[in-house]
Amino acid sequence: MGSDDANTILRMAGLATPMALRVAVTLGLPDRLRGEEVAPDRLAAELGVAPVPLDLLLGHLAKLGFFDNTPAGYRTTEYGENLCGDSLVTVLLNLDTAGGRAELAFTELLHSVTTGEAGYDRRYGRGFWADLTEHPPLRESFDRQMTHRLHAEVPQLAGGYDWGRFATVVDVGGGPGTLLAAILAAHPGTRGRLVDLDVSVATRTFAAHGLEDRAEAITRSFFDPLPAGADAYLLCDILHNWDDEHAGRVLARCVEAARPDGRVLVVEAVGGRRGRTEMDLAMLVMFGGRERRVSEFRALASAHGLVLDAVTDVSGGRSLLEFHIA
Repeated sequence: MGSDDANTILRMAGLATPMALRVAVTLGLPDRLRGEEVAPDRLAAELGVAPVPLDLLLGHLAKLGFFDNTPAGYRTTEYGENLCGDSLVTVLLNLDTAGGRAELAFTELLHSVTTGEAGYDRRYGRGFWADLTEHPPLRESFDRQMTHRLHAEVPQLAGGYDWGRFATVVDVGGGPGTLLAAILAAHPGTRGRLVDLDVSVATRTFAAHGLEDRAEAITRSFFDPLPAGADAYLLCDILHNWDDEHAGRVLARCVEAARPDGRVLVVEAVGGRRGRTEMDLAMLVMFGGRERRVSEFRALASAHGLVLDAVTDVSGGRSLLEFHIA
């Protein structure tokens, strides 16, 4: 192996920079140093951290262009401003948020590859969803993460499929309600229900869009019986969070609740189509799941009496799989 190849591999595998970025965001350094040069000693005193290690952290990130190192101290660069504010980047990097905390489960990737089990459970002693229930701030940060993640694609998801053919849609595990609100706003003849363990954000979302008369948020696990008799049951970014056993249980609840001519609609980044290989590993270590391929969805669904009718690429990142009940 040549030295250039070795150095490239080591740079790809190195943990110093990924962790340095996460620590900097968690400490709020990019925002604090935006527009002002601050000496490391002063900054360390403000934050209650050790000054010499803080200087080492900032020095490394300055070398990468995130901060300027001047005689007066450090200042966030224009490039470093990408780490400021409440963007999806900062939500995912901050170690105090659900996304940032979950990323550390990658240290258990060997366990997940060996056993097929989630590394998150091994690292934290409880599963991701139990952790969110135990720590409400994590749940709040996860809702923000989902809102950020879907934000750019919601118009495509709401406009790229004929939702208006359904009189009623149940958004199963719909979280903050952003997608269902957009669907209902685009299709005035459709009514919607959202099911999730915490519907406080969704309730506010529906009110903000003036949808109280057509949208209802119901506090319930999607492993329990779902509101019955709807025309369509929507699962957006749900099944990849679960292994086959639990994903099958969610599908079974949809089949149990749906009208005989109802549809189950799965919206996800489908493997081999819209899915990314790094997300396969993320779903594995966090949940024991993966970005399933069309053939895997077909097999999983058929075990619960569902037949795949069509696959539509509804956005740049997600596809919609439409199933009918056999």
